[in-house]
Amino acid sequence: MKIFSAPQIKKADLYTIENEPVSSLALMEQAAESCVRFLTAAFKENPVFSVFCGNGNNGGDGFAIARILYQNGLDVNVFVDEDYSHFTPDARSNFGRIKEMFGISVFDFKEIEKFDFSASTLIIDALFGTGLNRKLEGKVAELVPQLNKLSFPKISIDIPSGLFADTIPTKDSVVFKADHTLSFQFWKKAFLHPESGIFCGKIHIMDIGLSPEFIEQEPSHNFVIAEALIRGIFKPRNDFSHKGTYGKTTIVAGSFGKMGAAVLATQSAMKSGSGITFTLAPKCGYEILQTTCPEAMFLYGGENYITHFEIDTDSAVGIGPGLGTGPETEDAFLSFLKNYRMPLVLDADALNIISKNENSIKLIPKHSVITPHPKEFERLFGKTANSFDRLDLAVKKSKELDIFIVLKDHHTQIITSEGEVFYNITGNSGMAKGGSGDVLLGMITSLIAQQYSPQNAAILGVWLHGKAGDLAAEKHSKVGMLPSDLIHETGNVFKLLNGRV
Repeated sequence: MKIFSAPQIKKADLYTIENEPVSSLALMEQAAESCVRFLTAAFKENPVFSVFCGNGNNGGDGFAIARILYQNGLDVNVFVDEDYSHFTPDARSNFGRIKEMFGISVFDFKEIEKFDFSASTLIIDALFGTGLNRKLEGKVAELVPQLNKLSFPKISIDIPSGLFADTIPTKDSVVFKADHTLSFQFWKKAFLHPESGIFCGKIHIMDIGLSPEFIEQEPSHNFVIAEALIRGIFKPRNDFSHKGTYGKTTIVAGSFGKMGAAVLATQSAMKSGSGITFTLAPKCGYEILQTTCPEAMFLYGGENYITHFEIDTDSAVGIGPGLGTGPETEDAFLSFLKNYRMPLVLDADALNIISKNENSIKLIPKHSVITPHPKEFERLFGKTANSFDRLDLAVKKSKELDIFIVLKDHHTQIITSEGEVFYNITGNSGMAKGGSGDVLLGMITSLIAQQYSPQNAAILGVWLHGKAGDLAAEKHSKVGMLPSDLIHETGNVFKLLNGRV
């Protein structure tokens, strides 16, 4: 699913109006109807809707929503600025229809201070949409903090007022804080970054009938990983296949006291479909691995730490979990990198070793996949002011090094060497535990072994990892789930992809 910028969204609206049999007012009506369908389905306890409308087209959407809710037999109050002179034509038209309805009460913003809200109130924010190009000021800047203090559920129409679609808000910005955001047709970058996404609550994409032709033709370098993309990548198993069909995976991991990381990565690789799995680890972890991962074969890598990197070139290789950064391991790993040319999957201590010297970064083989969390990324490439700048730097470095960067975050981003960014929307905060990254490395490495391209392995692996996390959270709760639960739920995700659940 493409992510469009605010100017592109405006182009989509105009193209639809010019090329489809629909007027701007009719398109606004379609948007309002889609929102009302969600609101009436999601909130069934006879709520009272208090709709706060601006003077632009987002306000026009709010007026139309209020009218349709009222026509559906629901109680509605509308709040506006008493100065009606700056309404857009479509907003003015829908406001006029509101004024004709005796059952809808219209109040000025300033009346909120003494307004007696019903206990079943729902707050609808239709103040400003994606067309906003400056910080909130004046009456609205005073209103929004008052609304944020109210304890009622809050729903934003298209985007929380005060938020920009393509950049993060400054520290002094006033932004409406929603529990739900009903976004028209598209995800927006602001929904997917921590500094701005925190204002959005749960995102719901409303199909409002924008031109499919425009969406198909308009270019974008940013995408949300939708299930349709995953089903296009996923390869169902051929009945006439054998273990050699699904490749050889080698996990290089573990050190004294950190063998759990090697276990998680190995089990994850096997559960993700690896045909033959090896674990190169220190001798101190031999019994642990043979006991917990009997399907995998052990390769000697040293005594208490890995000091030997002898790996077959016909194997997909993942390196890093629990590796340690001691001098012998560091020397052996960097020596290996100088002589190895096949793509690798690198995480954790493999990245920490590389980050010690900027020249080591150039040793990463082309088409490799690296999976840093924000702090590891900073150690590799430098500090950035925010997650938008971090992503821009990741795009630059991915192109320079010809690698794929899996930038782990609440909405993990997969950045390709072509400058494309794929945002993942599976997963949850229950996965914020040590060991989750080890599971991800095992998944991606296993998928590369099964002849997925590094790009598709990264996209599918990140989605699979998050989806398993969502199933684990349903079963165990976000607090109580463990990284090992992701491994246990992987088979259920594959059942979903195969259409068996």
